[in-house]
Amino acid sequence: MGIEELRLVFALLGLATLGFAFHSKRKKTSAISSIGWVSISIYFFLDTPHYIELADPVLILMSAATLPIGIAIGFWEYNTQKNGKEEPALYWLKGAVFWSALPYLAISWIPYLSVALVWFTAVQAVFFLRITGVANLQVGEAQVEYVDGSTSLFSEFTGNPWLYLEPLGEGGFFIPILNSDGTPTGVSMILACSALQSMIVFVGALIALKKTPWKLRARGLFITLPVIHILNVFRNAGIIYLDMTYRDWHWLGVGMFDFAHSYAAKVGSLFAMFLMAIVLFEILPELHNNILRLMEPLIPKKRSNAS
Repeated sequence: MGIEELRLVFALLGLATLGFAFHSKRKKTSAISSIGWVSISIYFFLDTPHYIELADPVLILMSAATLPIGIAIGFWEYNTQKNGKEEPALYWLKGAVFWSALPYLAISWIPYLSVALVWFTAVQAVFFLRITGVANLQVGEAQVEYVDGSTSLFSEFTGNPWLYLEPLGEGGFFIPILNSDGTPTGVSMILACSALQSMIVFVGALIALKKTPWKLRARGLFITLPVIHILNVFRNAGIIYLDMTYRDWHWLGVGMFDFAHSYAAKVGSLFAMFLMAIVLFEILPELHNNILRLMEPLIPKKRSNAS
């Protein structure tokens, strides 16, 4: 069994157990949930070597941290129910992870969906650069990069376009950005450029708020998703422009593309998500309470001065 097939097994096991525990009417589901937490965290943890190859420090840290965090959450939930208690924040987190991971993994595993989303992302970035007069670019044909570094048009893809689990190269399914004369700019769009991960986190978090009326949850989605999408269009257009304009710029061995993509853009994205989370906390108190409760184990307790 290859690494991708192994990741698929852990993902399906994790989704099945967390989904069952969240939607089931049974009260005692901690044993099932614990299996789910460990399984889904292993799935993301096994992606760490890929991000090491890409030299992406943010994603390396996030993927490597999933396993110890998943084990800790599973242990926490098991002990809570063992002591005859229930933790609403953990129940919410189960639903949030399930409804975030399910659509994301479906898109990442189905090449047709991946290519469609990447094409949609590339078209908007190019359109923005053209209407602003910054650059006259065009979108190339969808391509795929294989693990040996070779590439081909997606129309010539030999794998299953409805479910493909084999490892691909760094580019995966990508859309090249071309100059007006058809020559390559050296920049391509991949699935990670779509901001799917950022948007799907909010989708799962809001769907899992069982005690909050759907009207408020829909309002939260209306606030977050369009904002993330618009900011991502600006982000992609900015990275393309900076790379084309300052390609020879380097600082401490880091080129402009890597600096803009792996550092500046990610810091900006995390800051934007933080601001949107604050807005959501105001209109969705249940979300705020769940987040605070989950953070309690990380906050040192004050010692009492009483003798």
